[in-house]
Amino acid sequence: MQFFLFQFPKSEEEWKDVSKMYEDRWNFPHCLGAIDGKHIAIVPPANSGSFYYNYKGHHSLVLMAIVNAKYQFMYIDIGINGRISDGGVLQHTTFFQKLENSELQIPSSELVKGTNRNFPYIFVADDAFPLRPDMLKPFRQADLTSHERKIFNYRLSRARRTVENAFGILASRFRIFYTHINLEPETTEKVVKASCALHNFLIAHSKKSYAPLNCFYRENPENGSVISDGYNTENSAMKNLQRRNPGNTLNTSKIVRENFMNYFCSEGKLPWQDKYIS
Repeated sequence: MQFFLFQFPKSEEEWKDVSKMYEDRWNFPHCLGAIDGKHIAIVPPANSGSFYYNYKGHHSLVLMAIVNAKYQFMYIDIGINGRISDGGVLQHTTFFQKLENSELQIPSSELVKGTNRNFPYIFVADDAFPLRPDMLKPFRQADLTSHERKIFNYRLSRARRTVENAFGILASRFRIFYTHINLEPETTEKVVKASCALHNFLIAHSKKSYAPLNCFYRENPENGSVISDGYNTENSAMKNLQRRNPGNTLNTSKIVRENFMNYFCSEGKLPWQDKYIS
């Protein structure tokens, strides 16, 4: 069951506005949003058997989200049962169906500002999601065989922190996410939607009190460390999606990732980035 919050982009111009903010704030060009998912722990309804039982050994509904550069949910999909293979969660969303059918009005490939590099517009994700020409994920730890690949992972992680922070703040501020929600699934969906909507409203109108600076992952330029003051989902009942087997990846997807990697190590290099991979 999909649910649109605030303004999910409906035109090329609106997508480019999202992309510009990611480039301005997170130095990641042509990024349309950060995607992630969480298992929301529930007490299963009577006689549901293993329908909601997930790989973590408890019952859940899956919350899928796309977040903008301001930590706001642009899109959520809540209601997929936890038994669905985590690798297939994305494919069950309306977003993915529209993405596959080219119905999202995503802009065509364009030159990155100040370069002669022509890049597609993409979403950023973690290793629970597929590598696609329109979706980038990090190199796996075993494949970090070069300085350039480590730089790419660092730059991707900076953009991805927007969705990590959004989930972390949501869990910390709405303590129901620290419990196994004991409601009917349809009511749980409404509670999750309302929480995400309130999160967006408070980020927009009361950010200093709702999400002060210590809520966010921060970089320490002195030693290259990343600081978090505990506003994350680690101690909550929200659990990550399982990492997927990479399977067969289209060569075009690998080329897109390599092109972004080369850009981050040349024209798009940040003066401090080497500190964060040493």
